Amino acid sequence: MSLEFRHIAHAYGPVQALEDVSFVAPAGEITCLLGASGCGKSTLLGLAAGLLAVQKGEIALGGEVLADARHNPPPEARPVGLVFQDGALFPHMTLAANVAFGLPKERRGEAESWLARVGLAGMGARYPHELSGGQQQRAALARAMAPGPHVLLMDEPFASVDIVLRRRLRRECRILLREAGATVVLVTHDPAEALDIGDRIAVMEAGRIVQFGTPEQLHGAPATASVGAIFGGAQVIAGTRREEGLDTAFGLWPFAALVGDVPEAAALDLLVQADRLVAVPDVRGCKVRDVHQLGPRSRVLLESTDGATITVETALPVDPEKAYSVLPDLQSVRAFARAEA
Repeated sequence: MSLEFRHIAHAYGPVQALEDVSFVAPAGEITCLLGASGCGKSTLLGLAAGLLAVQKGEIALGGEVLADARHNPPPEARPVGLVFQDGALFPHMTLAANVAFGLPKERRGEAESWLARVGLAGMGARYPHELSGGQQQRAALARAMAPGPHVLLMDEPFASVDIVLRRRLRRECRILLREAGATVVLVTHDPAEALDIGDRIAVMEAGRIVQFGTPEQLHGAPATASVGAIFGGAQVIAGTRREEGLDTAFGLWPFAALVGDVPEAAALDLLVQADRLVAVPDVRGCKVRDVHQLGPRSRVLLESTDGATITVETALPVDPEKAYSVLPDLQSVRAFARAEA
């Protein structure tokens, strides 16, 4: 079943956490909510789970209203499963007892088979403290999935696991979740994680969704400069439209360097990759703040006279004692109207 958020707004006292948020998490897919701390992603998850009451808007499951401002069923009355960052296993129960906890009496014998599905076969008699962090998260996933929820809600489920194990665990979880046909909404602040596990990604900023789409859409056609910086590994540079080109803190950039349509706005955010920039010696240019060797290439941090910085990756030698202007390769810069303009 699909999970739909319709015009959701939520506030904590005078602080507006969410403002007119609408999107659909499609049935059988993994939808990631991606954003920095405080952007509202965990609030959305809490509203879907019933941990928070809906103040404005509504949440629908399979087309039927699940919760709105007049009707907020508690978590136990919703067909959803929850997986938290720390797993939240009962420490005094064995793994089998943890998994069986949410099952009716006649189904509790299924606990061992669910543990086997997440790679914990034969470990039902162990206690949580006897497991690694990755094993605990697998057990938590088994416990959440065993009752057969229509929707699985996951709040940064891999954050407490070391980075090498995290990559393997999320890929294993993606396969398991897709095989189970679960509709999943997963909260993360890690763009690599969202790309690695998500079928669709909702990028959130300050209580709003700035772009919703597949990883390919967000990477190939970012709606804002900030989305492009998140998924393309690019940097955002301020530019001002002039008759002769784009005025930046690092030099005058030609219009020929721009990709695609260019907004008519005078103030622009320019999105550019470090390896698509050229540092040109210029006595009026930027000073070199740092040079870091990356094998055959160097990563150079330059600072303009007004304190702005830019990173250039180059195979050419850079003299730390010289000043440089920065020029982009032709057709390498995306331009967006600056949000505050």
